[in-house]
Formats: sequence, C-alpha cells, structure tokens
Amino acid sequence: MSRATRATEALEKSGVSFTTVTYDYDPSAERIGLQAAEAIGEDPCRVLKTLMAEVDGKAVCVVIPSDREVSMKKLAAAFGGKSAAMMRPADAERITGYRVGGISPFGQRKLVPMAIEATSLEENQVFINGGQRGLQVRLAPKDAQSVLKAMAAGLVA
Repeated sequence: MSRATRATEALEKSGVSFTTVTYDYDPSAERIGLQAAEAIGEDPCRVLKTLMAEVDGKAVCVVIPSDREVSMKKLAAAFGGKSAAMMRPADAERITGYRVGGISPFGQRKLVPMAIEATSLEENQVFINGGQRGLQVRLAPKDAQSVLKAMAAGLVA
C-alpha cells in the first residue's frame, strides 16, 4: 500500500507533524470508522471519521469521532443553514476524489467548508483517514483543524 496520497501530500506541504498507520481494511464492515479503530487498537473517540454532507444543498465536510453519529440539526446550524442531509456516496467520491472508505478531509479535489467536532480538539492525538482505504494519519487535532481551516462545532447527536 502506498502511503503517499493527496492527503499525506497536503499534510507534508502544510508542515504539520503527522505519522501514518496502515491496517487491514474490511470492505464488509458495517461501520468503517469503528473497524479502523479496532484494527489499529485505538479508542474510537480518537479515530475520527470524515463525512460528506449537504447543508441547504451545498457540500460540506465534517470530521467526528467514529463512535458517534452526526446530528443533522446541529450540522445545519453549524453552517448557518436550515436543513442538512448526508451526501450520496457517488457525489462524495466525485467531490473529494477519494473512494468511500478512504475519504480524507485533507487534499480533497474540491474545497468545501469544513467542521470538526469540538470535543475532538481535547484529545492529544487523533487518527483521520489518510486518503486511502486502510490508511490513517495520526496528528494533533488542533493541527488538523488548522490545516483544514475547519470550524469547531458540537456536531454529534
């Protein structure tokens, strides 16, 4: 597995410190983020999942702990909208340039507004998809927020 992806290249270019962790991706896993957490032996609250959604029809990206669910009401409010819905997988792949299961908030094909779950910023280190199935990047959550220019918001149900 190549560890060089658009996500890792974006992180290298930003100058933040990060490491990569590979694991055996299970395409049949019901919840990809939880499978990743188990595979790398980390608490699911530190393994963040990247979700693509739409707020009032506009694409947004949110990063939340893998053991939590996003609240559509809180998501819409965070971006100043009235309604939110998860993006169709095909649309998420087209906008990000990544395949479902390997969607990273870093190095996406199209820049969209980003938000990170505020409680995640309290962790010392977090793991976020590195732009490929079976690849996580480990970094400080505040570094991730800075690179992504993401707002911190309470997004989980």
